Parts: sequence; C-alpha cells; structure tokens
Amino acid sequence: MLVRSPRWLRVAGYRAFSGVARHSINDPQVLEEVKKEFLLYESALCKNDVKALDRFFFDNPSTVRFGTAENLYGYEAIQAFREGRSPPGDRRILRSLITTYGPDFAVANIEFQRDGSSKIGRQSQTWLRTPGGWKVVSAHVSMMEK
Repeated sequence: MLVRSPRWLRVAGYRAFSGVARHSINDPQVLEEVKKEFLLYESALCKNDVKALDRFFFDNPSTVRFGTAENLYGYEAIQAFREGRSPPGDRRILRSLITTYGPDFAVANIEFQRDGSSKIGRQSQTWLRTPGGWKVVSAHVSMMEK
C-alpha cells in the first residue's frame, strides 16, 4: 500500500515539510525482516537472555523504555535494569500488529497475558534499521485489568 503525504503537514501549529516521497507501508520483505527480529526478541525475553536482549536495543542515550514501574532513558539505563530484574516468565501473545513505514522504520504492538495473571499486558516497540540491523529505539509496557 502506498500513501502519498501532502506537501505540507500541520501538526499542533507546527508546519513541517513532508517532501514528495511516497512511503511504502508493509512492504512484504521489510515486514518479514521485522517480524523475524520481533520473534527473536520475544524468545530472548521469555528466556531472560539478557545479553541477547541488550543486542535488540539501540545503543544510544535517546533510546527509551517505559515499563510497568520504571521509566528508563538511554541504553545504559535499560541494560542495567535488565541485569537486575527477575526473569519475567512465559507469556501468551493474544494479539499482535507489526507495521512498517518505508524500508527503515516499524512499529510492533502486542497484547499479552502472563501465566497465572488475569491482567492484560500491552507492549509497543518502535524499530529502526541501523547499520547494525533492526533495533528498538523506544518501548512501552503497561498492564490493565481484563
């Protein structure tokens, strides 16, 4: 699906030039790349493979992870959090939606449920293609009552 952006966009009073480029949404090859990385991330998360999890996040002070009880700014803070936490355990993915925008940008959203919990978890990740491969640049995890 191709979307043509208007030449100028107005967002909250800010005028931004969008250019004339067309953006490809869910290019099949790009979508497969991101899905593969997402599934590898999910496997590492359930196994609490901290070293593998570290490799999925963009090593940059601008990388952000908001969790259920923590706000982490920067790769080093995210890395320290992972080293100090207990394994999260298995979870079932109830719903997932991965969308790519162009060749280098994607968003992954899931709803999940942990074994033995009545709460529904929500996870959003923003992925960016870098010279080192696909990396998470922003993540948010929250829980809600079913």
